[in-house]
Formats: sequence, structure tokens, C-alpha cells
Amino acid sequence: MSLPVNAPEGLQTPVEIPVLLRNWDKMIVRCDKYVPIPVGFTPMKRPIDMYMKYGFLNVDKPARPSSHEITAWTKKFLKADNAGHAGTLDPGVTGTLIICLNNSTRLVKSQAEDGKEYICVIKTHGDVDLHDFEQACKSFIGRVFQKPPEVAGVKKKLRVRRVYELEILEWDAESNSAILRVKCEAGTYIRTLCEHIGIVLGCGAHMLELRRNRTGQVSEFHNSVTMHDVLDASWLYKEHGDDSYLRSIINPVEWLLAKKKRIILKDTAVNAVCYGAKIMLPGVLRFDDGIEVGEEVAVISTKGEAICIAYAQMTSLQLSVVIHGVAAKIKRMVMDRDVYPRKWGLGPHAQEKKKMKAAGMLDKFGKPNDKTTAEWKEKNPEFSNATVIKVKKEDIPIVENVIMSSTVKPAVKTEPVTETAAEAPKKKKKKKKKKDKNVTVPAPETTEAPVKTKKEKKKKKKKKRKLEGGEETPAKKQKV
Repeated sequence: MSLPVNAPEGLQTPVEIPVLLRNWDKMIVRCDKYVPIPVGFTPMKRPIDMYMKYGFLNVDKPARPSSHEITAWTKKFLKADNAGHAGTLDPGVTGTLIICLNNSTRLVKSQAEDGKEYICVIKTHGDVDLHDFEQACKSFIGRVFQKPPEVAGVKKKLRVRRVYELEILEWDAESNSAILRVKCEAGTYIRTLCEHIGIVLGCGAHMLELRRNRTGQVSEFHNSVTMHDVLDASWLYKEHGDDSYLRSIINPVEWLLAKKKRIILKDTAVNAVCYGAKIMLPGVLRFDDGIEVGEEVAVISTKGEAICIAYAQMTSLQLSVVIHGVAAKIKRMVMDRDVYPRKWGLGPHAQEKKKMKAAGMLDKFGKPNDKTTAEWKEKNPEFSNATVIKVKKEDIPIVENVIMSSTVKPAVKTEPVTETAAEAPKKKKKKKKKKDKNVTVPAPETTEAPVKTKKEKKKKKKKKRKLEGGEETPAKKQKV
């Protein structure tokens, strides 16, 4: 992989290229020339205070403590100003828990809405055939209705969630349990899904264990750390001033935006965007192909730093053809103000605009009024249109059939399974016949004896009551 044409000085080898600057040469070039400013840092070479400010941890959550407790402990150990987790896990559930620190908490909501992947152990309450279990799981692929359980701290309202993939990793016929891998939409309750599978089977089922192995683009294999690592790293930095352990467990926030399409800004336009300006075409250096109107894109600097997330207002074709206009509008800022110097209001156009404001030919916001000349309006059209947002999200492809692992498939096709299945009903029938023969003979003896004793007891009670009332009743009976 070749280095970028105007790569920053710190980039010496392809390995050191930041995540958001990879495949720089494959991006569409809008402007080749720009003035680099010796300010800012590549994500991996930030000072430790800035590194922690724009970082997140992929914590392997243990069982028992809640997600909020893990977040609070991490914030306390690292002495962070702010911390938040992307996607709550129940106390008994383990797995990936993304904890964002300081400025990266601004991306928590976008990460929490991404898809999740779980591995669970399900146990049925009766004997179930593998084929029936597979068909029951198949009926829950796609859109499913779910209602949050009473324990959950969410509004108990019926809602629709999507299950993209469902794979049977292992099947144990003796214990009537299975291991499932579920790829689903955020907000899907796996415990409820297991109970619904049991209802379809007719015997009931419940979830034994659950682990989340992926949240959005971050999996359990992406630099997963434990709470002991966090505590040890903070102690090493406080006591000895060694930040190597901290850098190894904290990831730059740019990893969370790795799969978004990118727009690279000039260094002179960065601070203006940080103060709320729109991403205008003169400030764009390069951009990815395939950008659509209203799509979320990552706006980055020439050093690979995440500036903000924005809604694209032009397609890739328009970005390469149109001379002037709004390329994107900010959705969420990541970078702080004044990291880069102020470079707006210094050109000839800005100076002329200031003079027109002073003369009253423009209002205080720089917009035309009644005194504005027609030439100015023609040269400077209004671009403050409503922000176009892509309402429809990209649908993740749904695998309609249940995926069967190689370890499970042979168990269905082998001959001994078919023989036992054929012999099982015959054995049951024989047992039933034997039971019927044994039951028919002693049945009248066993059933009549208790009935007689009950009648005799009732008669004795009646006689006692009558004798207490008078001696006429037994005399009448004797005569009869």
C-alpha cells in the first residue's frame, strides 16, 4: 500500500497510517493542494491526556455487576470526566461492553443502535427432536414481536425487532440443550426469544447462559480487556508514570467510525466546522465513492483525526462536479474547538462582507436584505436549506434458513438415529399394552373397596344421628 501524496510528516511506514486514512489513494480527489498546519496529532501518537480524551475501552464484562457499575468503576479508576457504555447488559450476562471516555461519549448513541451478536445456551423442558428444534428456530428469523420482561428498565410495550442470523452451534439430545449464535437488532431480548422457541415447540424452554460477542463493529477479539487490566494500568501510570499499559487497553475513537464513508477536510477549515459551520465544498480535499444524500459520513482531518459525524447533502458525483455549495451538515461533533487555529474571515470575500455589514447592505448574520444589490445576490446564492436526513437505514441481509454447524449436521443423517426413532414408538406401544392388561384385572377390586368403606362410614354416621334423636328408627327398620 502506497503512502498518501500529501501524508503528514509523522507517517513513515504503511503500518502507522491511521484507520480513517487507509486506502487514501482510492478516494476521489477534489483538490490536490492545501496548506498543512503543524497542529494536531495522529490518533495513535496523541499525548496521554488527549489519548484518554478521545478513547474507548472494549471491556469483557464479568457476571454479577451491572453495566452501570462497570462504567462507574472505569471512570473512577481512570479519573475520567465522563464515561458511558454502548448497550446495557443484564448483571448475569457477560461479553463485550464498549465504555467511551470523555469526548468519545458523543458517539455512544450511534454505537448503541448498531446490531448485536450473542451466544446463548437454551434448554427445553421436554424431549425434542433436532429437526423440530431447527424448524422452531427457523420461524423466528426475520421480524419478530417482543415485549420487554418485567425486570427490564424499559417501557413494557410490544415492539418489532429483527433477527438476521440464527445458528445452532451444538445440540445435546441427552440434556435437551443447545448452543445458539444469534445476530440481531439492538434491543432484542434473547431470554424472551428462548421462551418463545419453547412455546412453539410445545414443551417450553428457558435460557441458561448468555454472552455478547459483538457490538456494532467491535467484537470480543478487538483488544478486549478485563477490569483487572484497567486497575493495573491506572496504578502503573499513577505510581510510575508509565503510560504504555494505558495505551494498550484504550483504543482511539476513530475505530468506531472505521466503516463509515469519509470526507477529508483541509486544515484551514477544521476549526470553522468545530464552531458549527457547514462543510462547504471549498474546504473538501477528498471523499469516498458511493456517498448518498442524507447518509451519515465521517468528517476527518488530514492526520486521520475524527472531527464530526455529518449528514451528506450531495452525492459523490455532485461533490466532484459542483463548484460551490454545502457538502454536508453536522450531526454530532467529536473534536473540541481551537485545536486548530482560526482561519476564517481573512480572505477578500470575507473582508468585503464585513464592509457590507457595516454599511447596512447585509444583516448582522451576513444574509441579504432590502438594500443588498442584485449582483451580490447572483454571485452569492443562499445555501441554507433544510438538512436532508436519510430516514431509511441500510437493511442488513437476513439469512432465512437456520445455519447448522458441521458438528451438528451428521447427527441427523446417521443411521443409528433413524433406527432409534423407529424403535421408540414400538417400545412405547408394548409398554402401554402391558399396563392395560395389568390394570383391567385388578381395577374393579381396587376401585370398589374404597367406595364400600365410604358408604359404610356414611351409614354409621346416619345411624348414630338417628339414635341420638330417638329409638324409633331402628324399630321401624326391624319391622320392615
